Amino acid sequence: MKTIKMTYLAKSLVLGMFATLLLFTINSCTEKAYFLKSSVVPAAEGAVKVKKDKNDNYVLNMEIKNLAEIYRLQPPKKHYVVWMETDRGSTRNVGLLTSSIRLKASFETVSTLKPTRIFITAEEDGDVQYPGSMVVLTTERL
Repeated sequence: MKTIKMTYLAKSLVLGMFATLLLFTINSCTEKAYFLKSSVVPAAEGAVKVKKDKNDNYVLNMEIKNLAEIYRLQPPKKHYVVWMETDRGSTRNVGLLTSSIRLKASFETVSTLKPTRIFITAEEDGDVQYPGSMVVLTTERL
């Protein structure tokens, strides 16, 4: 009976070590970057999580709170545009950010290129190819 308990104990130990390793691996694949304080929208705060999926794409998931309505900015604009700087040195418009009535916003996108920095600008046109000068929020390097 002792051998059965030892075997059970050994299995439990191995299973526990495997679970810990798996948890560490999953957490280490996710990077989280917080947005820096903004002079344009001082109350806004949030973070971006970057995770590599099973197809080697990068999934960006963003949550922001206290983001002012776009028309309340000075000067008023029409769109919040999310930008991504990549490890290849390019800057890409990855989509529009819309805020809710409670001043919360979320955004998710997938990229084949590795992001190195995420930032949000206020723009008149959502389809712009280059970021304007009104940077609302930005992360440091990822």
